[in-house]
Amino acid sequence: MTGPLVVLVGPPGAGKTTVGMLLAARLGTDYRDTDADVAQTAGKSIPEIFINDGEDHFRQLELAAVTDALAEHTGVLALGGGAILSPVARSLLRGRPVVFLDVGVNDAVKRVGLDAPRPLLAVAPRQQWRELMEKRRPLYTEVARAVVSTDGRTPEDAAEAVLDALELKDA
Repeated sequence: MTGPLVVLVGPPGAGKTTVGMLLAARLGTDYRDTDADVAQTAGKSIPEIFINDGEDHFRQLELAAVTDALAEHTGVLALGGGAILSPVARSLLRGRPVVFLDVGVNDAVKRVGLDAPRPLLAVAPRQQWRELMEKRRPLYTEVARAVVSTDGRTPEDAAEAVLDALELKDA
């Protein structure tokens, strides 16, 4: 199966972007983020897509971005936090080197901030984040070959743990 060397999934604040960029540098490959792909395709930010076009439209764009990236990208790929909500996306992730970057609410809130432009965390972010994780944690776990907690870890330590988990240490 061709495709990404590493696929990172997890909630907002898990460190997918930071850890993903470190992994790409370490592996000598490219980094790609499906949220960036969606924003580029739509010609507007993700919050604008949610506000102007609705979550359903965003999820359609997201699934197209995930499908394309899994088919085309051979480096490190980070999926948007909700990409795993799609049964089609979860099916496409089967058998791939997926790592769930797990994080607790306190570290996540510190990283994304209470005023960050995250549409699903706009009101009562801690409560929203907990509810989001109740729904998503089983889905993240379902698609993951490995789970790496980023709580209390530096991005470099988390990247190292991902390499260990996928046995890419000598890459």
